[in-house]
Amino acid sequence: MSDGADRHADVDEGDRYAQVLDRMIDGVLGLDTEWRLTYLNERTRELICDAVGETHTVEELVGRSFWELLPGARGTTFEERYREAMQTGETVTFEEYFAPLDVWFEVRAYPSSTGLTICFRDITERRRRREELEFREATLREMYEVIADGESCFETRIDDLLRIGQRVFDTDYGTLSRVQGDEYIFEVVRAPDDSLAAGDVVDLETTSCERIVLTEETLVLANVAAEAPEIAEQQDVTEFGVNCYLGTPVIVEGDVYGTFCFYSNEPRTEPFSDWEVTLVDLMGRWVSVALERKLVAERLRRQNDRLERFATLVSHDLRNPLNVADGWLDTAREECDNDLLDKVEESHDRMAAIIEDVLAVARAGQEVEDPAELDLAEVAKDAWAQVRTEDATLTVADGLDVCGDRTRVQQLLENLFRNSVEHSSTDNRTESDDSVDHRSTDDGSGASVAVTVGSLPDDGGFYVADDGPGIPADERKAVLEFGVSTAEGGTGIGLGVVEDIAAAHDWPLRVTNSETGGARFEFVTDS
Repeated sequence: MSDGADRHADVDEGDRYAQVLDRMIDGVLGLDTEWRLTYLNERTRELICDAVGETHTVEELVGRSFWELLPGARGTTFEERYREAMQTGETVTFEEYFAPLDVWFEVRAYPSSTGLTICFRDITERRRRREELEFREATLREMYEVIADGESCFETRIDDLLRIGQRVFDTDYGTLSRVQGDEYIFEVVRAPDDSLAAGDVVDLETTSCERIVLTEETLVLANVAAEAPEIAEQQDVTEFGVNCYLGTPVIVEGDVYGTFCFYSNEPRTEPFSDWEVTLVDLMGRWVSVALERKLVAERLRRQNDRLERFATLVSHDLRNPLNVADGWLDTAREECDNDLLDKVEESHDRMAAIIEDVLAVARAGQEVEDPAELDLAEVAKDAWAQVRTEDATLTVADGLDVCGDRTRVQQLLENLFRNSVEHSSTDNRTESDDSVDHRSTDDGSGASVAVTVGSLPDDGGFYVADDGPGIPADERKAVLEFGVSTAEGGTGIGLGVVEDIAAAHDWPLRVTNSETGGARFEFVTDS
């Protein structure tokens, strides 16, 4: 009686255990050493039936060969890892795609002396989420590489963004367009054929983009005809076959410049996702910023061109009468020996210096477009030869190379050398100007000063230093301001030109003291 009760209890316990396994969302199956099914829970039964396309009970499946029942597992990672577990006697864990069910499984196979117990879980959704995150990360990384590519022109980067958008949004067309009045002008176009090209112009009111221009909001239409029938009647739908659309406004300086959009001839079966809408918004915002910078740069370039033409014109028109005046001055000296003529000559020299400074200011701050590798020692020697150096000396470290515009780098060095020479003496100081910048680049007599050009090994760059009187700490910012000079007849322009040339090269400039207490100007060229 007791033995029967125990056997009955064991059966009940086994049934309860089987019931628990049947309620599991994970699959569980057992195989003997001959690969025959010895056990499977309800979840496993359902999956096997789906895979073979037939309905079977658990009893009908037990005893069947696993490989004959599921031939799709042959030659796959499933077979490789199951046999590995059987041979090594060690548990294996892996993730793998099972094609007959279009499902990813997370699998754990536990070997024993009687066979193999396999537990598996459907991780398809988890895998898809992970793959989607990886895809999004790769897309954003690709976008960043396009945006950060300073070697490519604006149009090339726009074309690359449109290419990325076409792939991500699965659309036929991608365009950047500009609105001018009632006209809609295609500026950059990616299309599957020649039906649309850059430079094409259509009426704004015939486009889906008109709504974006009016609302200044992103327009999302997976099925134009179903979601916006009024737009479906417009020309771009009936003539060009626009049946799905995703576009965003391009805002430049507070106004709608145009649109950045993607569209196809066929409607989408699924709506655009929040991720896709966010992505096109990001693209549109970058295009807006890039366009604004491009337009500002173009305006500055035009302004600089006009400024240089103006400065050249003014200097030419001033030089001619100045040369005539110098000629008459020479004639006057032949007829009259008068100290007042020296004052006239000084005024002429002053005017000549102002003309040169005007040209220097006009050209110094222009962006350096084609920098070249320069031997700074060679440039420094040429600059030194253009300065009235009196008894000053120049020392230049070997192996100094910079990338820049040679003419302007030489001009920068000339101004600094002249500044050191002209203010190495205390002759330019007066009791009333102790707290003002005593350095300028205007002509004057200098003393014996040692000027050094050396490298900045830690920051990458170079410095120009002297052993003159130096610059007080509270005056180092002011020395770079235009018009600040205490030298007799000085314009106070030279060091302002130095700062402009450095800025044009994108070189941060630091003003400090040299080791001897003189002035030191540092230029960080690797910033």
